[in-house]
Amino acid sequence: MSENKDPQVAVQGDQDVKFVYDFTEGNKDLKDLLGGKGANLAEMTNLGLPVPPGFTITTEACKVYLDSGEEPVALRDEVGVHLDALERKMGKKLGQADDPLLVSVRSGAKFSMPGMMDTVLNIGLSDKSVQGLAKQAGDERFAWDSYRRLIQMFGKTVLDVDGELFEDALEKAKHAKKVAVDTDLDAADLKKLVTRFKKIVKTEAGRDFPQDPREQMDLAIHAVFDSWNTDRAKLYRRQERIPGDLGTAVNVCSMVFGNLGPDSGTGVAFTRDPASGHQGVYGDYLQNAQGEDVVAGIRNTVPLAELEQIDKKSYDQLMQIMETLENHYKDLCDIEFTIERGQLWMLQTRVGKRTAGAAFRIATQLVDQGLIDEAEALQRVTGAQLAQLMFPRFDDEAKVELLGRGIAASPGAAVGKAVFDTYTAVKWSRSGEKVILIRRETNPDDLDGMIAAEGILTSRGGKTSHAAVVARGMGKTCVCGAEELDVDTKRRRLTVGDVVVEEGDTLSIDGSTGKVYLGEVPVVPSPVVEYFEGRMHAGADDADELVGAVHRIMAYADRVRRLRVRANADNAEDALRARRFGAQGIGLCRTEHMFLGERREMVEKLILADTDTEREDSLKQLLPLQKQDFVELFEAMDGLPVTVRLLDPPLHEFLPDITELSVRVALAESRQDNNENDLRLLQAVHRLHEQNPMLGLRGVRLGLVIPGLFAMQVRAIAEAAAARKNAKGDPRAEIMIPLVGTVQELEIVREEADRVIAEVQEQTGVTLKLAIGTMIELPRAALTAGQIAEAAQFFSFGTNDLTQTVWGFSRDDVEASFFTAYLEKGIFGVSPFETIDKDGVGALVRSAVEAGRATRPDLKLGVCGEHGGDPESVHFFHEVGLDYVSCSPFRIPVARLEAGRAASSSAGSDHR
Repeated sequence: MSENKDPQVAVQGDQDVKFVYDFTEGNKDLKDLLGGKGANLAEMTNLGLPVPPGFTITTEACKVYLDSGEEPVALRDEVGVHLDALERKMGKKLGQADDPLLVSVRSGAKFSMPGMMDTVLNIGLSDKSVQGLAKQAGDERFAWDSYRRLIQMFGKTVLDVDGELFEDALEKAKHAKKVAVDTDLDAADLKKLVTRFKKIVKTEAGRDFPQDPREQMDLAIHAVFDSWNTDRAKLYRRQERIPGDLGTAVNVCSMVFGNLGPDSGTGVAFTRDPASGHQGVYGDYLQNAQGEDVVAGIRNTVPLAELEQIDKKSYDQLMQIMETLENHYKDLCDIEFTIERGQLWMLQTRVGKRTAGAAFRIATQLVDQGLIDEAEALQRVTGAQLAQLMFPRFDDEAKVELLGRGIAASPGAAVGKAVFDTYTAVKWSRSGEKVILIRRETNPDDLDGMIAAEGILTSRGGKTSHAAVVARGMGKTCVCGAEELDVDTKRRRLTVGDVVVEEGDTLSIDGSTGKVYLGEVPVVPSPVVEYFEGRMHAGADDADELVGAVHRIMAYADRVRRLRVRANADNAEDALRARRFGAQGIGLCRTEHMFLGERREMVEKLILADTDTEREDSLKQLLPLQKQDFVELFEAMDGLPVTVRLLDPPLHEFLPDITELSVRVALAESRQDNNENDLRLLQAVHRLHEQNPMLGLRGVRLGLVIPGLFAMQVRAIAEAAAARKNAKGDPRAEIMIPLVGTVQELEIVREEADRVIAEVQEQTGVTLKLAIGTMIELPRAALTAGQIAEAAQFFSFGTNDLTQTVWGFSRDDVEASFFTAYLEKGIFGVSPFETIDKDGVGALVRSAVEAGRATRPDLKLGVCGEHGGDPESVHFFHEVGLDYVSCSPFRIPVARLEAGRAASSSAGSDHR
């Protein structure tokens, strides 16, 4: 390869580009190129662990294939060279009639996507080589079992044959033999099944099952490439925010067999419990089986610890390898292995998916073991995981009716109506119902239903089954392997003894204990929330241990973060709770929320006032109420900044409904009941009615149109601050002018505010320092930020409205109308109201920061849209140099954690 050629940039027909790497050539740092599976197989090979020989086709080859519809010109020859080398190493050829080399073809993207893409095992078997395999293995049943598996997987994955047809044929074969499990079928039964499977392929695919082993391998490689763009893979990537342009690598690995009898088997192991984080022996093992039997949950496994009694030599070797891998990767490792007649083989390792609680526990455990430092521990957890830990749990004191118990696969407390298929789960969920998806075992086609459900319940499978792995990755509650539950998906019910649960009946499942309850079990606050509120401290039991881990990581995050975290709070109660959660002030007090309920009519009178006298009377009534609101707020946040946004209501929220008022007036006229007040009110509402109130008379515009409105609010703020100072308090009020689009608007309001503040100082004898700034929520404000900064002491970015005005979206309308379609089509990876649109909205924020600080170097900058509590957005706000983020009280811990992660990550990048 040319020295100047980047091996990770491939061009169709470029002969210098390397598309295939032997397992001996890669390492764990080449995940972009070799995918996670290929990179880690290479790493284990380099560590000297027992990995079956093989090679990896790069993600770049996949990208060329997906872009052009054809594999790269050089790929076939490269695969041939590596296949020849593999055959020489193994001493046999692919599909050789008397002693066949068999291989697996497996997907492997950069990020783990469990079960979402395709795998084909036993490639190389044919009508001729199956005889040779039987002779070499000395086991005819094993050979025919392997052949039927190949035809079944190849037919479904490569030839797009309905998998249910193979399953039905297998069930009929077991029924005819009067056996319950496929291991009870003998060689003759399986030989007949192979004939049946081949007929299914011929009928459904319109071609014979291919007998040429190289054709089998090439078609399987293409199928794995194609599986990157299946609906389920795209849905999973959207759910997990995995970029769609990465492509998948393909791993071609020599087969080792776990289905050679009782001295063989396959399993999945974790170096720590992925559900709790506790150290120990965790995983599943299944004798006389291939890997898909474990992951699919078709047969119930035994706990990994039982392998010690089944095969102590392999067990001891596996324990040693697990310790080696955890110390090498310095993290929880997820391992797939096969034992072939007493010989242990490692088929995969990766940094394992874990629950939120496990993530925090493991991070602190690894610090205590000296494997990682606090900065790395902070990077091992996320704000999304912390948010999961703050969800409620079932009340231990509640009266419950236990239905059954399974394996605690993914924690949480989930309550919902029982549904038995994905279609119903999605349909009911979209209608507002909370549902529990119940299956015998899940498969990748159930992903839509798993996303829609509150929790997942299966009667088969263990902690490493598809349901468990995917649920943990999504943070969904999951109970697996509840064997006592007889799940009948066709009749849409489950039974336990005499108890029958029909579709629509309510169930509660506890993913922390594996218990399943009839009916709705009440929930109580999470211990993590109790900790943040000061009602729980770290101790010895499991909940306290988790709290201790959270406490340690939060303490480090608070030490290293640069961004301060404030709260969006409109009353003293919310402010006090926010302070308990660690808020360092209030970044947004929405004063319009203070005028709902009983005060709404007072604001209505103010807006509709015809004369100066009427307006002044309304303002006089509102002033003492506003002052008391602010006194309570400043007292709750004593010593911390409180940013008060002046009134910014969409006008329609404070006016009578025009339709109801019109009907009332019409009915009065029909009765000849002349209600002059209603008639005058209707005329005023017609005059002020707006087609789009979000872009109408609101914010600074309302303050300029209604004389005295903002002056009243500024006076209330100033008098409240003076009252708190006289009470020996430390009020730190900041006044924010909303919806400014031009500096002239701000200058007019500021001039009036300065005059009112001076009057209050003179009247009270109290010196007040009230900063006056503005909310940047219009594109024009962002584009003219340099001018606006001349009159503003701070900016607070209102990213909710800024997103609406940049995109031309009315949030309430578009989320219900076309956002779902945009997400499904991949136009959005995530809603721009959930995570900031860095390219559009973010670009305006960045330019406004630069322009504002160029004019006023000491300009204080914050954000008060709900993006302030979104993990990914917090990192952006750190990067562009804001001083603080502000969010709802419940999201404050998440913002604190992510602000710490952002600071730690950028410091690490600078250091490197």
